[in-house]
Amino acid sequence: MLRMSTLLLRTLRDDPADAEVASHRLLVRAGYVRRVAAGIYSWLPLGYRTYRNIEKVIRDEMDKAGFQEVHFPSLLPREPYEETNRWTEYGPDLFRLKDRKGNDYLLGPTHEEMFTLMVKGEFSSYKDLPLSIYQIQTKFRDEPRPRSGIIRGREFVMKDSYSFDIDDAGLEASYQRHREAYIQTFNRLGLKFNIVSAMSGAMGGSKSEEFLAPCPTGEDTYVLCESCGYAANVEAMVTKVAAYSGSTPPPLEVFDSPNTPTIDSLVELVNSRYGEQITGADTLKNVLLMADGEAISILVPGDREVDLKRVGANLAGVQDLRLFEDEDFAKFPGLVKGYVGPQDAERLGIKVYADPRIVIGSHWITGANFREKHARFVTHGRDFNVIAFVEAAEVKAGDPCPQCDTPVVIDRAIEIGHIFQLGRKYAQALGLTVLDQNGKSQVVTMGSYGIGVSRAVAAIAEQSYDELGLNWPREIAPAEIHLVAAGKDDSIFSFAEKLASDLEEAGLTVLFDDRRDASAGVKFKDAELIGIPYIVIVGKSLAEGKIEFRVRSTGSKVEFAADSAVAEILNAIN
Repeated sequence: MLRMSTLLLRTLRDDPADAEVASHRLLVRAGYVRRVAAGIYSWLPLGYRTYRNIEKVIRDEMDKAGFQEVHFPSLLPREPYEETNRWTEYGPDLFRLKDRKGNDYLLGPTHEEMFTLMVKGEFSSYKDLPLSIYQIQTKFRDEPRPRSGIIRGREFVMKDSYSFDIDDAGLEASYQRHREAYIQTFNRLGLKFNIVSAMSGAMGGSKSEEFLAPCPTGEDTYVLCESCGYAANVEAMVTKVAAYSGSTPPPLEVFDSPNTPTIDSLVELVNSRYGEQITGADTLKNVLLMADGEAISILVPGDREVDLKRVGANLAGVQDLRLFEDEDFAKFPGLVKGYVGPQDAERLGIKVYADPRIVIGSHWITGANFREKHARFVTHGRDFNVIAFVEAAEVKAGDPCPQCDTPVVIDRAIEIGHIFQLGRKYAQALGLTVLDQNGKSQVVTMGSYGIGVSRAVAAIAEQSYDELGLNWPREIAPAEIHLVAAGKDDSIFSFAEKLASDLEEAGLTVLFDDRRDASAGVKFKDAELIGIPYIVIVGKSLAEGKIEFRVRSTGSKVEFAADSAVAEILNAIN
């Protein structure tokens, strides 16, 4: 039994200064976590019990699906990550260190290499497959901006599992088994979630889906079609465009455009000077970026912003992507800031990519590469060409669904799970092969499946809190019953003590507020803040043979007879 009089717990009345989201604010105030450093948190007893309950649900569902648990170290040697090129690809997000002999190590951000090598060391025949193994382990990533408490930390806990199959059909079957196990897991955790198409990113592979918990303060943005059910992370959203069907435009025409620092001012000038009725969507933005030290331009319609996350996810192989700065313009004196156009890109040494909306044959108003001059009728395929199309423009609510053309809605969410069909990338790099039924060596195909265990604590808190505090589902709460002895009379504490013991004997977990020096008001506020699903109050109504039972999620209250309290509480919560 947890007793408030001896529990390592101090609730706070004020929000922490660095709290940006409700889960961060309430988990600190309710005494679940404490900040150690940026992106690094300690778990106090209530928080760790909640975390372990979530871990138990995940482990139950993984075991039920037939997956086998293993465990790897967090401190890993450099060599396997060199073989897959991720020692370099991970860039500054990787924690690197040396031992006393000068050997390179890393703190594991993810464990594909280790899983692959484990199977390589144990199995050699197709008869050993399929295999799915998992671990629940601490990961480390040097986030540039750790924020939102335990949602985005530099140290966090993940469940990562991997499937190993002889062929693609086997991979698809393993992928679906994991997908179903995830659905069962998140349902048990009481999370609302959507499954959306996603990008594989640094993980590699082909098919990829995210499990997103809708939350107004979530860091992930996704689109949803309420007509056909299409759902995708914005990075994976596909732009649906039609081929250009207009007439051949006139030759490119340069015109003076003083005092047009914005798209709106340019549109106003063109409409007044030429009697046009254009909008920002008829102009062309040339957004200059440095991609791994190379100058590139991304073309998007003038009424859209470039989404750097989309560009980074869709521009293959690029690790470091940032906007042009003044020193970059100094290296390219032919670029006139604010008046850049794609028609001279090759001469100026700029590689050009375009959003799919910049279709071949379309013409635009854009910079003329001279100060205070723009150009009309700048035509794709005639006046400029691009290296490739890349999904780059921000996605807006109302954009057409790529499957059925219905306008999509946009929502924010917390990523709680991600599943990938990795294919043979890691097996090929690390030499994981087995002999097939004909005695021929075959490269094994793999899937990767992750759940953010510590992040799930915050996600559940974000979806369930109210104005009073946290509000946990029964299966993952640190206790099922919060029993409050409210009063000064010894008889109240004696009865509450026995009731707490009887409830535990009946199979319930109890947090007993047995503090003598705290007022009833303080105890009630703590009970609401801590968020255990059922609150039982033994107070002045005990003199009438009654105790109070409250449901935290609804605020409903009812009185039970004290002499049958255990039976009535069990009946109420079951």
